[in-house]
Amino acid sequence: METRAKTVEEYLETLPEDKKSALIKLRDTIKHNIPEGFKETMAYGMPSFVVPHEIYPKGYHVNPNEPLPFISFASQKNNISIYHMGMYSDTNLMDWFLDEYPQYLSTKPNIGKSCVRFRKPEQIPYQLIADLVSKMTPQTWIDIYEKNYRK
Repeated sequence: METRAKTVEEYLETLPEDKKSALIKLRDTIKHNIPEGFKETMAYGMPSFVVPHEIYPKGYHVNPNEPLPFISFASQKNNISIYHMGMYSDTNLMDWFLDEYPQYLSTKPNIGKSCVRFRKPEQIPYQLIADLVSKMTPQTWIDIYEKNYRK
């Protein structure tokens, strides 16, 4: 879903009712469990949590003027997507997620090149997402990012 929202609140207000409450709950889950140091913002048209330039002045290698992205989420046409850059950069974290997933849902994980998708809002495993976002600090993410992307 394309948006022109400038703030996370504006973005959430534009959502269809069937997805709005799920994304508000997802945002709250992330905000209450993400380690200190990440900053909430809009990035690439999605609510996002980033490592701000105050912590990582180099910024994102694709565009150094942008802060280092970490987690984003979005309401798409057919699903709700969660983009967790750390999970795709750390095989141990991805393995942990895949091991834990069946405890929450009986369906196979719908994982794309850079996101986890949930077709129905009621399928979002909020506790699993809470545990996932709590596992990586800004410094841990910076270290992994530097190792994998800043050569």
